[in-house]
Amino acid sequence: MPLFITLTEGAVLDDALRRKISDRLRTEYTPRHVPDKIIAVPAIPATLTGKKMEVPVRRILLGARPDDAANRNAMANPQALDAFSSYASAQRDYRLG
Repeated sequence: MPLFITLTEGAVLDDALRRKISDRLRTEYTPRHVPDKIIAVPAIPATLTGKKMEVPVRRILLGARPDDAANRNAMANPQALDAFSSYASAQRDYRLG
């Protein structure tokens, strides 16, 4: 399972940061929480009230069109879905269906 993150301005997702994130997840939680991949995205989709939209992202990763997965009018950042759609169509690490 991939972990999607947003970076602070000027930060770079390199091997050192990936290792730091993985080590922290392993230490503070369990090795099962360490993701297969860590991927930087411009924004995490959120509702107008700020709640992260995990289900629509999951649906997009499983092959749904972004506009079928979520109502963009109910989102604080509707453009955030586009990065997940691009990733889903280009990725070759996970099989769909």
